[in-house]
Amino acid sequence: MSSIPFVKAHACGNDFLILEESVAQGRHAQLARTLCARHTGIGADGIEFLERRADGTFFLRLFNADGSEAELSGNGTRCVVAWLTESEGLQEVSLGTHGGMRKCRVMRKERETLWWIESGMGVPRVMPRTIEIAGVNGAIEGVMVNMGNPHFVIFTELEDFGSHGMSWQELGAKIAVDPVFKFGTNVEFVRVLKADEIAFRIYERGCGPTTSSGTGTCAASAAGMTQRGAARSLTAVAEGGSQQVVWPENAAEMMLTGPAEIICIGDARVDF
Repeated sequence: MSSIPFVKAHACGNDFLILEESVAQGRHAQLARTLCARHTGIGADGIEFLERRADGTFFLRLFNADGSEAELSGNGTRCVVAWLTESEGLQEVSLGTHGGMRKCRVMRKERETLWWIESGMGVPRVMPRTIEIAGVNGAIEGVMVNMGNPHFVIFTELEDFGSHGMSWQELGAKIAVDPVFKFGTNVEFVRVLKADEIAFRIYERGCGPTTSSGTGTCAASAAGMTQRGAARSLTAVAEGGSQQVVWPENAAEMMLTGPAEIICIGDARVDF
């Protein structure tokens, strides 16, 4: 039986465990499946493994609740920054990820455990694409967006975010794992409410429906800006809350501002 120190944090309800890379010992996937289980573990959408390198830099590896490794998480990165702010007083942090370097800056502290953090999210790559999925009637018109990880954005007019005669959860589950996307994809269902506001739902690859997503927020916003004429500075509203997105022009870096909150600190007992 091993005891593993952890931190739990969330960004708009999108929750993560933060573990030091040194405790993983090659068990990243197993730890993710065990500790992220909602009923038999601590419960989380994924684990951010924080590596502290000899040169003083940080690197993150993200493992989803199902044990699969993803390139990065915008919300997860922000949660790690919140922890580094609380534990070490850092106000500006650069974090390496498999989806690229992310530079974050603490904007303000709202209460003892909650910070608002601005993150550079890289330059979105946007490409409209029509796909066909087994078990879905008709072609699906959408937008592929690369945020360092893959996204497929679908616009809908329905208040329940459904599309093609299916709920967004059902359709998202099909698209996320369809072979048309070699490495799977995250799926966003977007409604443009007004020029500077969108609402969306997220089906996350390796996790399922989530209340929020940092890269998903950016992907939905990038698609709205380039394909539906949404404002270059807007509010993106998910089930877990709102985030602010600014993308001055297509060649510029997109900036995302949102909250991150520390939930608890503890030790997990694992029997392997």
